[in-house]
Amino acid sequence: MTSATQAEPPLGIPAATVVIFRNGENDAPPEILMQIRSRTMAFAGGMAVFPGGRVDDADFELAEEWTAKRELAMPVDEAAHRIAAIRETLEEAGLALGMTGAITEQTAKAGREMLDKDNTLAPILDTFGWQLNLDAIIPFARWFPKNENISRVYDTRFYLADMGTGDVTISADNSETTRLFWVTAQGALKMAEEGEIKLIFPTRRNLERLALFNSFEEARAQAEAIPVKTIIPQIDESGDQPMLRIMEDAGYPITAEFLDTVMRG
Repeated sequence: MTSATQAEPPLGIPAATVVIFRNGENDAPPEILMQIRSRTMAFAGGMAVFPGGRVDDADFELAEEWTAKRELAMPVDEAAHRIAAIRETLEEAGLALGMTGAITEQTAKAGREMLDKDNTLAPILDTFGWQLNLDAIIPFARWFPKNENISRVYDTRFYLADMGTGDVTISADNSETTRLFWVTAQGALKMAEEGEIKLIFPTRRNLERLALFNSFEEARAQAEAIPVKTIIPQIDESGDQPMLRIMEDAGYPITAEFLDTVMRG
C-alpha cells in the first residue's frame, strides 16, 4: 500500500460535525438531519453533509471557562469541539441542541439571530440562562484526510445526538446551507445513487455505518464500544485500480472505494 504524501503533511483545521437522530414513524429506522451546502462554499460546495464546521477561538475560550467552572474531567480540546457542534447546529439549522433551560422555538430563533451577529455561544447562554449539556453530544468518529489532495484539510470529529420524538422546526440559514432535510441513512445513500445528492468520501462511509442501526440507542452503544480512532484514508495502488481505504476496525462496513469514483471536498 502506498500513500500520496507531502514532505510536511498539513495540520488539520479543527472541525466538528454532528449526526442528529430523530425517531422514525411506526418502528421505521431513525431519521438523521442532513443539509446541502451552498455551491459557493470553498469546501464541499453543493454536497450533502451533516451540520457542523470549524472550531473557533471562542469555542476554546468557552470550553476553558466551562470546564474550569464545573471541574469537568473532559479535556478542553474535546469540550471545544462539542461546543462547536452545538453552535454550528444552532447557526445552520436553528436547533438548540446540547443545551438545557427554558428553550422554546421562539428563544431558539432569538438565540440564532444573536449568533448570526456575534458568532459566539457564550452571550446566548448568559442571555437566556441556558446551560451546556456536553454529555448529550456523543463521540462517534474522527476523520483527518491529511494525505489527500483537497482544497482544505479538516481534522473533523463526528458526534451523535438525539432529538427523540416529535416535530422539530428546522430552517436553513440560506448562507452556508441551502436545504435541510430528514432522511434515513439508507435513504440518503439511495438519493446519492440516484443522483439526487452528492456525498464526499467521509459522509458516504459514515452513512453506511449509520445504516447499520435501528435506533439511536444502537448507534450510541456501538460508538461507546469502539474507541474513536483517527481515520486517515490511504491510497492503495496494489491492485488493478487505485483504491482509497480506511482502517478495518473502526466500525465501518465498507472500508474502500475505487479512487476514480471518490468525491472530495
